[in-house]
Amino acid sequence: MTLRIDIGGLPSGRLRFAASPLAELTAMLHVLAEPGHHPRLAGWAADVWAGLRPELAERLREAEFLWRSSRADFLVPARPRPTLAEELDDVDRIDDETYVTGALITTCGSNRVHFAARSPLADARARERALGLAQARGALQEAFAERLLADPAAVRARVRHTLEQCADAFFDAAWAGVAVQLADDLRLKKELLKRQGIGAALASVSGAVTLAPDGDRIIVDKLQDSATSAHGTGVTFLPSVYGRPHLVAVHAHGWQPVVQYPVAEPSPSEPVSLETVTLRLKALAHPVRLRLLRTLARGAHTTGELAHAWGLSAPEVSRHLAALRRAGLLTARREGRYVRYTVNLPDLTALGSDVLEAVLR
Repeated sequence: MTLRIDIGGLPSGRLRFAASPLAELTAMLHVLAEPGHHPRLAGWAADVWAGLRPELAERLREAEFLWRSSRADFLVPARPRPTLAEELDDVDRIDDETYVTGALITTCGSNRVHFAARSPLADARARERALGLAQARGALQEAFAERLLADPAAVRARVRHTLEQCADAFFDAAWAGVAVQLADDLRLKKELLKRQGIGAALASVSGAVTLAPDGDRIIVDKLQDSATSAHGTGVTFLPSVYGRPHLVAVHAHGWQPVVQYPVAEPSPSEPVSLETVTLRLKALAHPVRLRLLRTLARGAHTTGELAHAWGLSAPEVSRHLAALRRAGLLTARREGRYVRYTVNLPDLTALGSDVLEAVLR
């Protein structure tokens, strides 16, 4: 499964490496929403939550669908600015339809949700479909989608104010701590791009990002199987400290391709028993199981949702989920008449950083 970015004939100057305050804030918000994805930052996340004013904590929970399982495209800028305020000003310039569509895709819980043909703001059927998808994800998602469709301006203003409050609460201090690290990484990438070309620069980004042999495409190992073009816009690469180990790619129609990549941090994997490794690697050996696990790493899903997303039968999905559960890689939780499955991140982490990064990309 790959994302292919067509760069045929693209001047090297249109491949940009830059730091984005907004993208890094979004990565921090993801850590706060999913601390299990980031064991080394769990202490930081706990300290931030403990210090948040109750009002801000509630605001983060009500809008977390913009950054929890995936990132809303407008929170990962293609043209980064020096300050968070400038990048938020750019978000304010996005039209309501583009903003709402980007927000609904993450709120409804799937990058396979598309609203391009009919706008949920203008078309009753598209609106009903959006609300139905949000409702299936949970009551909080449904409430957020309803507010967004009823009064986009009010929700947009509230989200911006929430992000501005985050700057005072924790982002400014954290950004000061990582700015030098990001700058050092950017100098390396730009030097490689200048002296050795695109292939070398991409190789330094991640082992999951490569240049096709013909030099006309960037290949990104992601859960999605899709393609986009950088012609007329270029490609932007954003380093991230708080985003580690995720590799985030913005590639929706109408958006300039952007890749947020983790700044490397060498660290040895903790040893685990051979028996445990063997059991879990056997469970991961089947390509369908690995695909399901990568989907579940982005949020809880039911058997029916997984079957629909991948075009499989429910019994087939159940068999694969059972194998993953026997290996201790999944946790099941009943919510009313639904059973939702999530990834058991501590046990997945024990397999090592390479496996963890491959699943969480």
